[in-house]
This record gives sequence, structure tokens and C-alpha cells, in this order.
Amino acid sequence: MTDRPVWKSGVTLAVIAAICTALVALTFQLTAQRITDNEKAFLERNLQPALAGLFFDSPVTESRLTIPQPHELPGTESAIVYRVYASEEPVAALFVVSARDGYAGPIRLLIGVAMDGSITGVRVLEHRETPGLGDRVETTKSDWILQFDGRSLRDPEPGNWKIRGDGGSFDQLTGASITPRAIVKAVKATLTYFAANRDALFTAPADPVDDDSGDED
Repeated sequence: MTDRPVWKSGVTLAVIAAICTALVALTFQLTAQRITDNEKAFLERNLQPALAGLFFDSPVTESRLTIPQPHELPGTESAIVYRVYASEEPVAALFVVSARDGYAGPIRLLIGVAMDGSITGVRVLEHRETPGLGDRVETTKSDWILQFDGRSLRDPEPGNWKIRGDGGSFDQLTGASITPRAIVKAVKATLTYFAANRDALFTAPADPVDDDSGDED
């Protein structure tokens, strides 16, 4: 029996590969917009709790600003800011930053700051803190993080932006001081940055919108 020519096998494999590639590309085109919409909705839901009690009428993710290093915000990577508006007037900024000195690594934070410099809310987006101890910074585990609501650089005074164990005004977590200390420090740094750069934050151009398909994301 004559062996099948090698070139025929190669052609067959090439055809199969081309079909598979086409199917993957078609699937991506059919689902990319849905995935983008779902991700945007998920982000909107997670950003809004940090805007408690604040009236706004713009989509939270509409005006995003990336602040590359070097900057004076917490974290070693680029910081993300979402500008929030009501009747086209700025009302708050949402900062996505990282407290670098958590017990088990960086703690990803969402910090909302109103135009008057007061905190609208703080939420932990990501962390690797110890279960049963440091993880109580999550709102599902305790209300510890809610003590930042309404605070500002005037409440308490800058020198008291520390946990009580360090002589400051903020409660700490029983058995865990490193985690809350890192978050208090990061929130204060964010408020300080906002106070010094408020006008520039709202006049800077927003990040370009990816528009490979010709449709608005």
C-alpha cells in the first residue's frame, strides 16, 4: 500500500488550522462586545458603593484618567482615576490605587473623594491578607472600612491619620495592625494628592477609548 504523500497531509493540517482560526475569530467577534459590556457593568457596580450619598448623572466609567509613574499616589504602578459628574460639573473622583505595605502584599483600594475633599467611600478591591484577621477590611467581613466615610484631611487633623495603636484616630483590627495601618496611610496619601491636584485632575484629557470595530465601547 502506498503511503499518503506528505504534502497532502500538510495541506489537510493547514486547512484544519485555517478553519479553526476562522472559527475562533468569528467567536471573538460575536462575543467581544458582550464581554466588554459585561465588564463595564461589573466595574460600574463595584465603583458605585464608593459614591454613597452622592448625586451624579454620568456613567462612572465614562471619564477615566490614567496617571503614570512617577506620581505621589499610593502604589508602584500607574494609578487610575474615574471622574464623576452631575450636569457636566465635576462632583467626585474615584481613585484605584494600591497600599504597598500590606501584611501579605499590596492591597488594591478604591477611594472616592468629593470635590470638597471629603471621602465618599473606600472599598478593598483585591488583597491577600490573612483570613480571619486582615481580611476583615472587606465589607462582607466587617464594617471597619466604613469609618473613612465623610472623613477629610481636616477630620481628623493630618497628624492623627494613624491607627489608635500608633496614637491616631482610626480603629484597628483585633490581632491585625499592619493591614489597617497600610490602608490608613494610603487613604491619607490619596486625599493629599487630590487636594494638591484637584483642578488638574478634572482638566486632564480622558484616556482614549479603544474603538477597533468602529463602534463605541
